[in-house]
Amino acid sequence: MSNKAPIILAVDTPDIELAQKWIETTSDFIAGYKLGLEFFLAFGSEGVRKLQRSSDAFLFLDLKLHDIPNTVSHAISQVKSLTPRFLTVHASGGRAMIAAAVEQAPDIEITAVTVLTSLTPEALSEVGFKKDPLESAVTLALLAQHAGARAIVCSPLETHAIRAAVGPEISIITPGIRRAHQAGADDQNRTMGPKQAVQAGATYLVIGRPITGAWSQGAKAMRDAADEIAQEVS
Repeated sequence: MSNKAPIILAVDTPDIELAQKWIETTSDFIAGYKLGLEFFLAFGSEGVRKLQRSSDAFLFLDLKLHDIPNTVSHAISQVKSLTPRFLTVHASGGRAMIAAAVEQAPDIEITAVTVLTSLTPEALSEVGFKKDPLESAVTLALLAQHAGARAIVCSPLETHAIRAAVGPEISIITPGIRRAHQAGADDQNRTMGPKQAVQAGATYLVIGRPITGAWSQGAKAMRDAADEIAQEVS
């Protein structure tokens, strides 16, 4: 029986056959899957199309585009035929850049990344942000919304404040999801449990290692991990 949950599976592997197996194994439980820059540089549009044939889950194409508006617009013109549901740009690229992305692909939910979950307050200050992660993320989310972005990416720790700021219509996509026994195990610094992130206002959760990490124990273990988290947040 299908038990799909608001989960986007982070398919972080340079192995396209493995990526296909992960998607097929979890397809009963995930709403979408995320392909990032590493995958896209390795396999290009044809690799994306191959995976699209593996599942009816939607595609979250996480390229985090960040350049002058004209360049971002032209880049999106090259990938919009893949028809991802979500396509990421960096909110810090500014209002004009986000608006150019929206204009180039009005049928795609241009998704603005606020503050990377890997950045600590100290790291954020080091790169020149005067505000802390929460204030910076809210500011960038509002800027992106006003420029026409239809979705926001933020850490779960900023989700509640951003939801209050942007209202109910815009999608909030939250990476940095870790179960209690997995906290602090990798390069994510601002994390939260899956159920808590949904309660804070997240529309979708990007989850990778809590599910894909079970693959080493076999396909059934991975399905069980996806099912367990899906039940937790459904």
